Amino acid sequence: MSPALPVRRLIAAHWPLWAVCALFLLVAAFLLDDYGMGEDTLPQRRVGIAALDYLAGDGERAFDQLISSWDRYYGAAFEAPLVLLPERILGLEDRRDVLLGRHLLTHLFFLTGGVFCYLLVLRLFNNRWLALIALALFLLHPRLYAHSFFNSKDIPFLAMFMIALYLVHRAFRRDTLGAFLLCGVGVGLLVNFRVMGIVLFAAVLALRALDLLFDKETGGRGRVLLTGAGFALAAVLTFHASLPALWTDPVGRFAEMVGVPGTNTLIGHNLFRGEWLYSRDGPPWDYVPVWVGITTPPATLLLAFVGAVTLAWGGRCRPRDVLRNGPLRFGLLLAALPVVTAVAAVVLEANAHTGWRQLFFLYAPLLLLAVVGLRWLTTVPRGRWPRAGAYALAGAGMAVTIASMAHVHPLQDSAFNFLVDRTTPERLNSLYTVNYWRMSTLYPLKDIIRDHPSGDLSFSLAGLRRYRAMLPADDRERVVETRDFRSGNHNFYDVHHIGGECSSPAPIAPVSWTRRIYATTLDCLVDPVVWFGRFRREALASGSPLVRSAYDIHRDGRRLIYARDGCPRNDVEGDGPRFFLHVVPVDAVDLPSWRRELGHGFDSLDNALRSGLARIDGNCVAVVVLPDYPIASIRTGQFTDDGVLWEAEIAFADNAPDYAAARREALAGEPLARSVYDVHLAGRALTYLRDGCTEAEAEARFFLHVVPADEGDLPEHRREHGFENLDFTLATRGAHLDGNCVAVVRLPDYPIATVRTGQYDDMGALWTAEFALPGGE
Repeated sequence: MSPALPVRRLIAAHWPLWAVCALFLLVAAFLLDDYGMGEDTLPQRRVGIAALDYLAGDGERAFDQLISSWDRYYGAAFEAPLVLLPERILGLEDRRDVLLGRHLLTHLFFLTGGVFCYLLVLRLFNNRWLALIALALFLLHPRLYAHSFFNSKDIPFLAMFMIALYLVHRAFRRDTLGAFLLCGVGVGLLVNFRVMGIVLFAAVLALRALDLLFDKETGGRGRVLLTGAGFALAAVLTFHASLPALWTDPVGRFAEMVGVPGTNTLIGHNLFRGEWLYSRDGPPWDYVPVWVGITTPPATLLLAFVGAVTLAWGGRCRPRDVLRNGPLRFGLLLAALPVVTAVAAVVLEANAHTGWRQLFFLYAPLLLLAVVGLRWLTTVPRGRWPRAGAYALAGAGMAVTIASMAHVHPLQDSAFNFLVDRTTPERLNSLYTVNYWRMSTLYPLKDIIRDHPSGDLSFSLAGLRRYRAMLPADDRERVVETRDFRSGNHNFYDVHHIGGECSSPAPIAPVSWTRRIYATTLDCLVDPVVWFGRFRREALASGSPLVRSAYDIHRDGRRLIYARDGCPRNDVEGDGPRFFLHVVPVDAVDLPSWRRELGHGFDSLDNALRSGLARIDGNCVAVVVLPDYPIASIRTGQFTDDGVLWEAEIAFADNAPDYAAARREALAGEPLARSVYDVHLAGRALTYLRDGCTEAEAEARFFLHVVPADEGDLPEHRREHGFENLDFTLATRGAHLDGNCVAVVRLPDYPIATVRTGQYDDMGALWTAEFALPGGE
């Protein structure tokens, strides 16, 4: 028989599948150039290069590069082909061509995941319509679709997760050694892509253990043991063979790999429900369901809910029989995966700084639950109308999704559904991080290049280097990254990060270019000469500066304005002196918890100062928006490797407590503790009093350890200690009043069991006190 005959039969048998895939490939060919480059693209590419070089025999150098990368444990099995095919085989050298090749291959793998989604649903229900709907739902998630071009971390893991689910179902259905060996290979690659895949590895072993428990025949138990052992061995060998970073120390490096997700060494942040979450703190319990809920098509969510209820109802009475029932057991596995993973993300303090992209793989079981729900709606209710209504719901949901994707194209990575307020101007920007990877940065470049067909264009734009690589070579040469601007040139400055000024009704300077999604501003460019010129004029007109030094520093509400005439060019260049800006709050509880853990007592705005600095016609100006909490003082200046060039400390007396009033109020009542300092309670603040103290005596550091009534109120990283650390000094939380010392420290809002406090120096504790708050506050 001709080899082409089975292929023709396969195409003929599943022609709707191939027709849909061909349509999506055609659309991708037109859209390939519309998407930018993600922040992780270049680090991931370096992992692929190092893995290939290591395999090619360039051992020590390549291994050092591989093992020194933060991304060393992320998907070498996928990154190596992304380098091998476009760069090593096809010989692509231009940066843009290389990136477009990566985009195409990543999207093809996303489509492959969709194909296996179709095949899995076909296996589960033997219904081609359901399978086609599942394929469409898989491909038509707005965020996933955009990420399928530029995200070579999370999208391949999602696609591989769907492939692995297919192989798991196939293995248990066939129950042969070959099927379980192939399943092991798939799961091993899944763990290579991201260590979270170990959840599915553990699930397969648990299901085999259940089969071993319920099988009464000796021969059957032997088969279960053989297939389970074969699966585990195939998975471990595949995982080890496909991850060169493990080869020199498999056990030690695997232990490190498993530990990486919970270490939170990356300091990222994410706006969630109007509050900033820091990655070291771990996500709140509802972080995952909220992000999934406000970004996933509502029709899918509704069908998934119906599917979960259906499965729970089917296994309500006979738990033992459920564990023996293959189809129902697989369905319960699908329902359990999102719940278990969401709980694990909270317990392990997974990084919460880029929406839910690290958990995109949860969409695979969520989608399959939606198909379960759709099948129930089309089979259980009697009559033609319920069935037609269920299909109409799915069809309408997909139509709305397609329309919304077209409306926000190519910014689907910032898409939200109607479950969150998208119509109030700038409401989204106040609730959630909308544009965390700044993918929209590519579009001002394209539009401005089109509007200015000749000459160089000067930009100070977040992510410029990444997105310049996506431009054709001729346009790329015209784009200059600088903070040294001159009047009359083509100058463009990104100001969206400065207090949302470009989205205000009356912006500081005329907006040259803006990009919006729904009613929310993503990017805004202004002429820096006009922008900084206005700030500088207003600062000079406001009177004397707060500080006179190499830079005069003025205050304008919540802004600090740095100004220097005739400044050297290297002040705004990467190799010049570095700026520091440390903000000391009135109350330590206003600091992010990881900042409090460091014990520095201040918030660092070094990056904000560096990004808000420009040189305009030879004069330097910087604009920094201060945090909105009460500020005690600010330390700022410039330094090099040889030391500090200049520094200044600014007191913010208008934000400090009224220490005299706090002292009078405290003296009117009885203290909670009497020692070197008497400690009083006023509302939610502790007041420390000492009469006749000297400045030298006040230099000793105070410790303040707050033990909550419920340990769950503590940040995750403090729970092992059992208390919140609010240590302070008199310089940051107090004052000298006619020779008397006063300090005021606000307590956290949660119920408090006990408070331990005192002072210490290098020799040890000077005094200590422990007390409970009146009324168990």
